[in-house]
Amino acid sequence: MATILVVDDEYLIADILAYALEDEGFMVVTAGNGKKALEVLERERPSLIITDFMMPVMDGEEFAEAVRALPAVKHLPIILISGAQAHIGMQRSDLFDAALDKPFDINKLITKVKELLG
Repeated sequence: MATILVVDDEYLIADILAYALEDEGFMVVTAGNGKKALEVLERERPSLIITDFMMPVMDGEEFAEAVRALPAVKHLPIILISGAQAHIGMQRSDLFDAALDKPFDINKLITKVKELLG
């Protein structure tokens, strides 16, 4: 069973994502910003990351750059979900494997997760 790290400062969105992904059989760990997510990565080994863009402390782009700089996890697929900044994710294929606009279609997100996990 694959573990997915969900990074979003809006806890309601993180919870919705967690419930939907758990219903599909995934394990889910969450973090409220990029800095906390890096701490989670030290103890958890997720198979995929879903991150928001606009977050306090460390935004989604800074977080993705930090992940790509860590040899043990730089290969992980990262999906960006964002209201206003999804276009940045689409332009940064070096950081993000997919980018979805908020509000997102949960079925499209789950399909993309399954596609990226093979």
